[in-house]
Amino acid sequence: MKLLKSFLLTRSKLFSSLIIGGLLYTSCFHQTNQSKKKSRSIDDIFQSYHNFKQSINPIEATKAGAAIYNDTIANYISSNYQNNLLEKYSLYLDTLNTFDSASLTSSQWLSIQTMRWDCNIKRSGLLQPLITLASPIYNLPSFELMPLIQVQSLHLYVAQLAAGNSVHPFHTVQDYDDWLERMQDYFTFLDTCITKMKLGIDQGVVLPKSLVQKVLPQLDPFINESIETHLFYNPIKNLPNHFNSSENDRLITAYNNMIEDHLKPKYRELKDFLENEYLPKSRNTSGLIGLPGGLETYQYLIRFHTTTNLTIDEIHNKGLKEVNRILSEMEKAKSSMGFTGNIKDFFEFIRNSPEQKPFTEPGQVIDHFDEIKLQVKNSLNTLFNLEPKATFEIRRTEAFREASASAEYVPGSKDASRSGIFYVPIPDVSNYNKYGDEALFLHEAIPGHHYQLSLQQENIQLPEFLHPESLGVFVEGWALYAESLGRELGLYQDPVQYFGMLSMEMHRAIRLVVDTGIHGKGWTREQAIKYSLDHEAESEATIISEIERYMATPGQALSYKIGQLKIQELRSKATRILGDKFNIKAFHDQVLNTGSLPLIVLEKKINNWINSQEE
Repeated sequence: MKLLKSFLLTRSKLFSSLIIGGLLYTSCFHQTNQSKKKSRSIDDIFQSYHNFKQSINPIEATKAGAAIYNDTIANYISSNYQNNLLEKYSLYLDTLNTFDSASLTSSQWLSIQTMRWDCNIKRSGLLQPLITLASPIYNLPSFELMPLIQVQSLHLYVAQLAAGNSVHPFHTVQDYDDWLERMQDYFTFLDTCITKMKLGIDQGVVLPKSLVQKVLPQLDPFINESIETHLFYNPIKNLPNHFNSSENDRLITAYNNMIEDHLKPKYRELKDFLENEYLPKSRNTSGLIGLPGGLETYQYLIRFHTTTNLTIDEIHNKGLKEVNRILSEMEKAKSSMGFTGNIKDFFEFIRNSPEQKPFTEPGQVIDHFDEIKLQVKNSLNTLFNLEPKATFEIRRTEAFREASASAEYVPGSKDASRSGIFYVPIPDVSNYNKYGDEALFLHEAIPGHHYQLSLQQENIQLPEFLHPESLGVFVEGWALYAESLGRELGLYQDPVQYFGMLSMEMHRAIRLVVDTGIHGKGWTREQAIKYSLDHEAESEATIISEIERYMATPGQALSYKIGQLKIQELRSKATRILGDKFNIKAFHDQVLNTGSLPLIVLEKKINNWINSQEE
């Protein structure tokens, strides 16, 4: 019954948005001289595309507050799902091609270019030999035959939602029932994962052995924990007071049965398959270059993640150049602190300095970030006109994923009723090193992810399809650029914190080298780890986790530095050309007031703005 309901619901939601798109496609041909009418129709197409994206990405729809999809999870590795996407992206592209800039506002034309890029790149991904589509969870390309990885994977995201403190609401009886329905879709997804991974074994398209070994222990808590301490039982331990006793009893029984009769057996089956069938067949190579069609796939991923046509060699060389430049700055910073050893000795000093590891309780780490938050908020108006309504809180990352997690930001709701969350992993507080915390805050919180993403989803002038996180190269490029604003915002007074900023920038520059090295040049996991250890101050454990992340999500790590370099290039260009007319607040307005754009679109926009300021 659930499968039939889910199928009919999903089909009806898809058709409702796509019928609109089809009608608009037809109507476009009848609007010859009525630009106002045509302008309205493109807005309707934008809305149709937003509805379509929500229907294929139910969890992101929940994140945005669209409760209609709260009972579904997309089986995004299934053939039916992918065939539907291929058809619909093609339809939307045909529709967009009937418009030209003369009939639209400049804002609408920017949105069309972004939508066209989105449809084109995802349609191309569906046609790649290894790539299937952009994952509906993190907008990361997802490999059909390698669907489960140790980071940024659906099994981790579902657990985060199940804990009851994330984007899926647990306020009403319907919310609780919706989650039970969602779990049925999740079990179907896991069945599909096993089927696809078996096919991957047959075709020689399997994960590196080291990554499979990281996934296995992630499943153990969900298999072994008792009901009382099980993460998926958390919502029952926090039942709202307004539920009546019969509702409580029914939900307690339903959640107990879901965990004991479905979740635990499914995870046992999955672990048994991974451990006994998949792991022995997993590969010893680290990158895509070791797979059939791997280089072609990686070049596609470069286009997807950077919104550029840069080649593997161009990015690798750009990374080497940036590493050398930042290393030179680090030498200056080291010398200014009176340290006489070489840079590798200084890395070791920073890694192990007791002064940089002062905390004894996780709460002290959170308090430290709250102090940075207050300082930054007091100086934001020196660089920005715009300010989001949304608030955010700083939380420790959940224990079940903390060991493999990086710091991250999860946006709040569009209406600002649910705060954003800046997650900080603190797996071992005694070894928590604070030397990069000011730069980390600027990146994840303000004026980085929280600031930019909140402005984006609160901007009522933008089509709704541009409100979610969207393009990583813009989102992450902006956040890395935000780190460079520390001195202008009154931070980095401590030279160690300034060195921390350089270290974080070095970390992103290294990614250009090691990501392309692993996937495009045949580097081993060990080569990439050694290169990172030789050029940055992160701990070996952190570097291993990062390198394995790049192995699992090829190309994604390139977006940070490529995006930052473009924004810095545009700021330098505007400063040089405009001279005394250059206004940093106005420049930041231009970067932030139209959502996340492909870099080629952003560059055209800023060039037009520079020209307008010269007049």
